[in-house]
Amino acid sequence: MFHCKRFALATALSMFACGAALGADNYPTRPVRMIVPFAPGGASDFVGRIIQPALVEQFGQQVVIENRSGAGGNIGVETAARASADGYTFLLGNVGTMAINPVYYTKFPIKPLKDLTPISQVVDVPGSLVVHPSLPAKNVKELVAYIKANPGKLNFGSPAASSANSLEAKMFLLTIGGTATEVPYKGGAGPATVGLLANEVQFMFATFSSTANFAKQGRLRMLGILAPERSASYPEMPTMKEQGFDMTVGSWQGIFVPVGTPRPVVNKLFDVTQKAMKDATVNKRLSDGGVPVILSKSPDEFAKFVKAETERFGKIIKDAKIQTE
Repeated sequence: MFHCKRFALATALSMFACGAALGADNYPTRPVRMIVPFAPGGASDFVGRIIQPALVEQFGQQVVIENRSGAGGNIGVETAARASADGYTFLLGNVGTMAINPVYYTKFPIKPLKDLTPISQVVDVPGSLVVHPSLPAKNVKELVAYIKANPGKLNFGSPAASSANSLEAKMFLLTIGGTATEVPYKGGAGPATVGLLANEVQFMFATFSSTANFAKQGRLRMLGILAPERSASYPEMPTMKEQGFDMTVGSWQGIFVPVGTPRPVVNKLFDVTQKAMKDATVNKRLSDGGVPVILSKSPDEFAKFVKAETERFGKIIKDAKIQTE
């Protein structure tokens, strides 16, 4: 009897393993959902829509983008975390949703490192400092002088109080000893940029891909890029570091799936992501927008990176004495 039970158990485990393997080989057999946790018009939506066709080609199935904005990206993150762990829903997360929100929104029930499995980083979007053209400041030094001469009179926009853009602005103001009023926008960098265009706010730190075209059109004035070096798509624009501010924070983005997704599916998603991001058209379109492709070597490496980023921003929030929620 014991041997029969052991044989039955071994057979069941073998069938399960074979089923999992076959599932990964055949996956996907229907459309896949990509959750973008911000509104259209921002950096995440920009990246998602550029990589979508290459993912469709690699999957052999339609990839449907679903913008689930709100609460600094937390609504989209929760939607992804609570989805079925079968590989048919994945999240395009970024530094704000995956590394900053967990230490800013301390009561939020979803913890990215616990409830989601990292697949791979895909890009690192540079940041930018932009102002409304009505401001007289033509460079960062002049903006600093204007803010200090007009304490508390300017508004600055942000995608959310917990976003990397918000932290950049707060650290900038703390460094220069200036004050301004934050106006958080629901939905991400897109709505915040619209607010700046309308002069509801007078300056903001935003992803380069959200502001570069408006700056080139003269509808906004870009004062500096938050990157180690100048952008090939906007070479005349100096970096913040060149102007005396060592600010190189970007908005990395990557793919995540619900925890419990079978490892063969995780590996398949990793391989598909790698191939899609190496597509020549994807690279060209991202490069034209000033966005470099940055890929992880493995899901485990990306998981370690996200953990380190969470710890880094936790220290920044603590050192700057930023009140959490």
